[in-house]
Amino acid sequence: MGSSPSGSRRFPRVALDGASFASWAMLDLKTGELIGSANLAAPGDTMSLVKVWIAADFLSRARSKPDRETLERLSEMIRDSDNDIATEFHNRNATKASIERMVRVCGLTDAHAGTVEYRWSDTVISARDTARLGGCVADGRAAGPWTAWLLTQMRGVRGDGDFGPRKAFPAAEARDIAIKNGWYAREEDGLWHVSCLAIGATWSLGVLVRYPAEEGMELGTSLCESAGAQLMPYLRQQAP
Repeated sequence: MGSSPSGSRRFPRVALDGASFASWAMLDLKTGELIGSANLAAPGDTMSLVKVWIAADFLSRARSKPDRETLERLSEMIRDSDNDIATEFHNRNATKASIERMVRVCGLTDAHAGTVEYRWSDTVISARDTARLGGCVADGRAAGPWTAWLLTQMRGVRGDGDFGPRKAFPAAEARDIAIKNGWYAREEDGLWHVSCLAIGATWSLGVLVRYPAEEGMELGTSLCESAGAQLMPYLRQQAP
């Protein structure tokens, strides 16, 4: 599936072929300009990507500095994408109320808590709100005094979750790009759902894709990386 940019002729065309659904959006952190595919407002789901907000919401509202064990567990949730830790802290954040705070604090327009159970993995989001969430993390609205700490954890994502747009960049540039991704093959529709967030020094990029489950997770990781590769010339132009 190909996607054409909206809002600027300076942008290259981004083709994400092989997906049943593909959407992307880029937020310029210097100017606030938001551009992307024609369907950048179409709904998708976060899966593990929302763990960035779970950590930010908990830390920004903490009445005192969390102890070392708590910080280590939040780090594990981000770096290693631990689901049990995410469930615990999402519950401590009051589930639906936490997602409502995310919408309000970050100025999102398409996101909402996804199901009656308000599981973190079902949170609904669009590509443009994914990019906006990245901007909210980068400028400090999400995590407040914990912003630098959270971005460091995101730069340290490893294992199965280490994929997406930053993989298109040379190592010297990639190490400074903060990421969080989500991935899940959903039985209810027989599709892989993959969501990718990458935050550079001056930009935030969101990519959402869905495709038949039999294609395997590798297609999703390659599509997110491909978006980064195709947009790299423009993203480099945004460097301070």
